[in-house]
This record gives sequence, structure tokens and C-alpha cells, in this order.
Amino acid sequence: MTGAKKPWGGRFEKSPGKFLEEFGASLPVDKRMWAEDIRGSIAHARMLANQRIISETDADAIEAGLSQIYREIRDGSFEFRIADEDIHMAIERTLTERIGPAGGRLHTARSRNDQVALDTRLYAKRRAIELLGALAKIRETLLGLAVAHDDAVMPGYTHLQRAQPVLFSHHLLAYFWMLSRDATRVRHAYEAADVMPLGSAALAGTTFPIDRGFVADRLGFAEVSANSMDSVSDRDFLLDLTYACTVTMIHLSRLCEELILWSAEEFGFVRMDDTYSTGSSIMPQKKNPDFAELTRGKTGRVVGDLVGLLTVLKGLPLAYNKDMQEDKEGAFDAIDTTLDCLVAVDGMLSTIGIDTERMRAAAHGGFMAATDLADYLVGTGMPFRDAHEVVGRLVLTLERKGRTLQDLTPDEFAAVDPAFGEDAARAVDIDAVVARRVSEGGTGGDAVAVQLTRCRDVLAADTTWLEALAE
Repeated sequence: MTGAKKPWGGRFEKSPGKFLEEFGASLPVDKRMWAEDIRGSIAHARMLANQRIISETDADAIEAGLSQIYREIRDGSFEFRIADEDIHMAIERTLTERIGPAGGRLHTARSRNDQVALDTRLYAKRRAIELLGALAKIRETLLGLAVAHDDAVMPGYTHLQRAQPVLFSHHLLAYFWMLSRDATRVRHAYEAADVMPLGSAALAGTTFPIDRGFVADRLGFAEVSANSMDSVSDRDFLLDLTYACTVTMIHLSRLCEELILWSAEEFGFVRMDDTYSTGSSIMPQKKNPDFAELTRGKTGRVVGDLVGLLTVLKGLPLAYNKDMQEDKEGAFDAIDTTLDCLVAVDGMLSTIGIDTERMRAAAHGGFMAATDLADYLVGTGMPFRDAHEVVGRLVLTLERKGRTLQDLTPDEFAAVDPAFGEDAARAVDIDAVVARRVSEGGTGGDAVAVQLTRCRDVLAADTTWLEALAE
């Protein structure tokens, strides 16, 4: 037999060569789960001792040895070897070298299959909490911007054409709700991961009298998995978390798209801070929103991470298959990328300059009070379709003359249709147009004030849930 001794080597006369050893190794990817692996192994050893499957002396030696390895990995002095294949074998091999036969007893009543599932679930839970914290932070920033500019009016768009005026705060809160739904998805992914798989062994359970509830309590899991075959082959929780990251990135991409547009001279609604902009190597005047563009671009890789994981899992028979080694790299990348982008976009929002006067000026263009003018005519008894026709012809005439609805005098309104009274000009006043949107969830100031209260309540509830986890 050639190469390093494998933990499964007893049945084999040969071992893979260097290329296949490296090809089959997951250590470069899964070594980031080292803390979860050590936590799980200590809990498992304590359970084995508690059940008198191994001695307390062995359990003490295992915990002491694992604690030393923990410190070395944390401090960067631990030696990783590609021949160990994965983080689980790297730690177990080092432990056994140091404490002898007691280290070899650690793997009693478990398989790498349920060990990997345990580590991945612990890791997913930890990273989900980080994502929830970042989502809370960016929503807090959005709320702060909304409050600071609660009376700023801007154009609202459909088809990227000016449609109706809205409050800038209302526009920002649309992203608050998107990111709140993202937080809900991440929380569901956390809860999906909060199931303890250890004790399922390879696929059929174990003959040893283990106490799975002991390990679950020790590691902070809400429940124990119900089926050993499902337990070692389930990665739905990882799909849930990767999907949550994907939708979050899509929302961040939409927000960044608007920041990019708004910062262009053609809009001029916002000014990106220098720290979130770059210049041109040839054009001295340029100030490019590169980090918003990068966030928009990185969305593609996270979408790809989700598709990759879905494809890995789509045709696997029960229970464990080596294909599942490919479950982590994409998921880890999705989490890392989403967290980085949340931090970057939060920084952009925290430092952005808002030109409320430019927004207000733009809100007077595009005949955005046309719907309100039609509603005014409906209030006089005119059918809406007729009112729509009257205002449409008026808009066409004004557009040709380069005028706006706000330019019209009472006499000019009356000349268009006698149904227009002296108060017709009030119908097209931009502030009045916005204020009239009093329906629940609308853009009127009173409705937005109610919405802000709801936003604060949602954010407070999410924060309370996170704080409870930390206790």
C-alpha cells in the first residue's frame, strides 16, 4: 500500500496517487468548519463517557487534546496536510498522534457521514446569525435615511419612465421590506439547520446505547433528526440558506442598480461618497460607482452557487454519496459574497449624499400628476375613461409646447374642459398629489409615518430574536 495511511485503509491493497488524493480532498474547502468539528467531537466524547461507552479518563484526554488543537488552529500554528482528506480526519489524526488510543475511541458510534452533516449544520447556523445581523444593520440604515428625508419628493417610475411622485422615504422602505423578507428566509434556513444529525452514523444508526438528546442539548440544537438515512443525506437546510442569499443578492442588485442610475448626471439624485467610488485611468473627471456595480455583478455568482448545489443534489440515491462533498464550496461562497455585499451596500447608504432639490425638480416633469387630474374630473361626475381621454389629450398638447400641468392657469384648465374649476390647479400640486395617497401602504406622509412604525416593530422583533439566541 502506497501513500499515507487512511482511516479506511484496512480493506485496500493500494491507495490513490497524489493527483487523485488532491482531487478527492475537501480539506481546502471544509477546513473552515474546524471550530464546529471540535465542538461536535467534544460533545460526542462527553456523551460517550456519560453513557459509559468510553471512560471519563479517555473523554478528559480527548477534550484536552481537542482544546489544544482548537487553540493552534485559531492561532495559525496548526499544520494541515492534504493527505488527511478533510478537516475531520486532520483533527482526528492529530489528536490520536498526541493522546494515543484514547483518540482512536473518539469515532465510536459515529461516521464521517453524520459528523459532516453535524459540522455543516453548526456552520450554517453560525453564518445564518451573521447574515441576520448584517440584514438588521442595513435595514437600520435604510430607516435612518427614510426618517432623515421623510418629506423629500421624487419621481416614482414604471418601465423606467416617470409615473407618479412619491416620497423618497417610501421608496427606501420598499427595500426595507425586501430585506425583511430576506431576513425571514435566513431565519427559516437557520431553523431548518437546527436539527441534530449525530448518532445517525453512516446511514442506519448505531448499535451503541448513545444519547442523542444529550449531544443536541450540549450543542444547542432544537431537536434531533427523525430518520438516519435522511439525516446524513439532507442538505435542504443548505439549499434554504443559499436560496436566501440568492434572493438577498437580487434585492441588493436592484438597489445598486438604482444607486448607479441616481448617481448619473442624467438623474443627479444622489452623490456616492469618494470611499465607495473609483476613477478612470484616462478620464480625469470620472467618478464611477464601482462597488455598487460589483455588487450587481456578484449577484450572478451567487445565483450560480444555488444552481450548482441544486444540480449536485438532484439525482442522488439514498443515503450518502461522494457527490455531496461538493455541497459546501458554493454555499460558502454564497454566504461570504452576500455578507460582503451587505456590508458594502450598507456603507454606501450610510455615506451617500441626497440632492432633494434635484429630486423635487424631477418630480415636476413627466406629467406625473395626470392621474390625479383625471381623478379630479371623476369627482365632478365624469366617467373615468372619459376623464382619462381628456387628460391624455391635454398632456399631448402640453408636451408639444414644452409646458407642464403645473403651468396652467384656471382659465386654461377651463378652456380644456368646463368641468375643471378654480381648484383644478390644486389637483396637480406635487406635494398635494403625494399627500393624497393615504391608503394603507401608500406614499402619503401619514401613511408613511404608519409604515415607519411597522418597520421599527419588525426590526425590533428580529433583533430580539437574535439577542435571545445569544443568551
